[in-house]
Amino acid sequence: MAKLKLGYAPTRRFTFSAEDAYKYKVLIRERIESFGMDIDIVDLEGLNDEGLLYDDHFNADAIARKLQDERVDAVFFPHCNFGTEDTVARVAKAVGKPTLLWGPRDEAPLEDGMRLRDTQCGLFATGKVLRRFNVPFTYITNSRVNDPVFERGFTNFVAAANVVKTFKSLRILQIGPRPTSFWTMMCNEGELLERFGIELHPITLIDIQRASKKVESGNSSELAEAIDYIKAKLDYSEVTEEDVRRIAALKVAMKQYAVGNGCSAIAIQCWSALQEAMGIMPCLANAILTDEQIPVTCETDIHGAITSVMVQAATMNTAPTFFADLTIRHPDNPNGELLFHCGNFPVSLSVEEKPKLRKHFLFDDHSPGTHEGEIRGGVMTIARFDGDHGEYSIFLGKARGIQGPYTRGSYVWVEVNDWPLWEERLVKGPYVHHAVGIHANAIPAIYEACQYIPGLTPDPVDPTEREIQAWLRGAGL
Repeated sequence: MAKLKLGYAPTRRFTFSAEDAYKYKVLIRERIESFGMDIDIVDLEGLNDEGLLYDDHFNADAIARKLQDERVDAVFFPHCNFGTEDTVARVAKAVGKPTLLWGPRDEAPLEDGMRLRDTQCGLFATGKVLRRFNVPFTYITNSRVNDPVFERGFTNFVAAANVVKTFKSLRILQIGPRPTSFWTMMCNEGELLERFGIELHPITLIDIQRASKKVESGNSSELAEAIDYIKAKLDYSEVTEEDVRRIAALKVAMKQYAVGNGCSAIAIQCWSALQEAMGIMPCLANAILTDEQIPVTCETDIHGAITSVMVQAATMNTAPTFFADLTIRHPDNPNGELLFHCGNFPVSLSVEEKPKLRKHFLFDDHSPGTHEGEIRGGVMTIARFDGDHGEYSIFLGKARGIQGPYTRGSYVWVEVNDWPLWEERLVKGPYVHHAVGIHANAIPAIYEACQYIPGLTPDPVDPTEREIQAWLRGAGL
């Protein structure tokens, strides 16, 4: 994944201290660099003597051109004093990317009663003019450079911008149509393209079968690495060496197709023609690719693949997702639920040091390829992008892992705040029985990203929308 590029466009106004504005330009830059986010910062140095955005039309045009030429993914306009609202709005409108508005809290007036910056007043002005220009923007509470609320707001904005970037350039490798009886997996390919710019790259099971056989018959380093990984990370005593090689070859072929066609996620018809054609199930191959930040969803779930990419991007691609069925309620805990799938959860999440590579457990004649076992608990985000009748939303909720009975496949038991509420929201839709989990709090970033994705409504169940907004203002710090 290419690093997110952030335009850094600090602004001042001529009626306030230019020296103090320059000082804060440097302080703010140093502070955001201290957060340790893996991003590229594009500043305004060289465009004028100060590296600041201020009030003349040439300055606005030159700054907009630079940010456009650098192909920034988002722009931050820190107000180093009152700022120049019309120039900020012109640049933000021209660039057309997620926009962050914030300024450092003012100190007390000087002994003679003069004030150096009046930053908060300028933020009110810029917010109004951005609205006049129809520019959606993110706002962080006026606070000091070292205040925790600034760090929370800035890092969440960058994560939200990463979601927007990946969503708006999303292409999904579709391997086979949905299974015949899985009506829940219907999606509107034309509408996804028209509404969101999301592209599908469909291939057939014969295509992937041929590509996999070609990999299997060769001696590429990619195949050798995949075989070594399986043997090192899993207990493969219940399957044959030939099975391991076929599974590894499928993983390599799927990755080659995805990378070669610019796809950042895969949706595969795993059930169950593939095993008849190739003699294996794809679950472990899916798991390994998901661990490598190419999430794979089962049963040709396109909306699940979209969810996976969004959730992954919200953590700045630092954690793997897992793709699960919402399956049964916990036998004892009224707010407990089983998240399960046949054997596709990332190996890195496994509780066991070496989870088992086995035949699929549902029928005796099923092929090998699933990797089974419980994954670790902890705090998680559960999400689902979905839609019908032309309306799209993304369900968002938090969960935590709990103890529960042993079951087959990949699984984790979780507890939520109010399962009957979740169940009602999911059944009434537009959602289905599939969801994506991640061991991180991805909710505020996805919530914020939705304002930059026209036609997508955030649907948080826990925390609520009001609670998310309070968290972004600094609640709990």
